[in-house]
Amino acid sequence: MSKLFVGNLPFATTEATLNQLFSQFGTVQSINMITDRYTNRPRGFAFVEMDSDTAAQNAISNLNGYELEGRQIVVTLARPQKSFEKRRSTGKTGKRSFRSRSW
Repeated sequence: MSKLFVGNLPFATTEATLNQLFSQFGTVQSINMITDRYTNRPRGFAFVEMDSDTAAQNAISNLNGYELEGRQIVVTLARPQKSFEKRRSTGKTGKRSFRSRSW
């Protein structure tokens, strides 16, 4: 199973649209449309899981740069997600720094 990052999506794009688009190249296992946690509006990117590496490579080669509703979408292999602690830490100690904040 391969996970793809799909960026520069039009905000009106739905999971059904992505499913129809990506299923041309193989079986779509799941689609995760990313939304803003406060407004619940789409953020313009999604993750699509394909059933095989071959299907994922076919989707990348055929859909990267594809024009969807007036926007050229970006399709690449998704990078592994960093752990929560690594994303939040700012220094070698792992503690957050508040110096940059203006209170």
